[in-house]
Amino acid sequence: MLKNPIPQVTNQLQYRAIGIVNGKFTPHDNEKLNRGFLTDNNGEKIETVVLGKALSILKKYINLKKSYYWVVYPKNKNTENLHLQVAGIWDPYQLNDFPNDSSETNFSKLLEELDLKDNYFSVRGELVFVNTKKKEVVIKIVSDSKLKNSKNKNFKLIIKGELSLELLNSFVSLDITREGNALKLIKYELIEKDLSEKKLK
Repeated sequence: MLKNPIPQVTNQLQYRAIGIVNGKFTPHDNEKLNRGFLTDNNGEKIETVVLGKALSILKKYINLKKSYYWVVYPKNKNTENLHLQVAGIWDPYQLNDFPNDSSETNFSKLLEELDLKDNYFSVRGELVFVNTKKKEVVIKIVSDSKLKNSKNKNFKLIIKGELSLELLNSFVSLDITREGNALKLIKYELIEKDLSEKKLK
């Protein structure tokens, strides 16, 4: 069974921001591997932090001279400045118990089987701001309340694209692609209209 790097949603109103990026990770300091940058196939560099669980995989299995598919959480303060947090590494053969029938198998083809591709992000959250002039939207992501000590309580992602003002405060699911340091809207689905009315009830 091929493990999907971006799991299916378990709940209609599940917030998330997760994606997959192929590239090489270069730490700022060889003593501390958790901070550095990811260089994608176009030579674009993105500031990157490796989270705890992924860090132990990185130390054990990862050859820093090679490219890998990184499962990442995106953060940004504007559309010019993307920051990634590595949550895992998608390598079906080495790390995900997938039978290795042939080393020729193309990872991007495997991704296609899962309806995914390099630089794809799934973002689900509340639309809190629409900038019609700049053609940007802001999505608020609320972190899982089970993670009480999580530093990433709630955060906002700025995405290039246009959504109707009528969708403000609604819960939306977005398919996003990364272009350089920007996250760009491909398509969206309205999951629930106007959450603010629910909060008042």
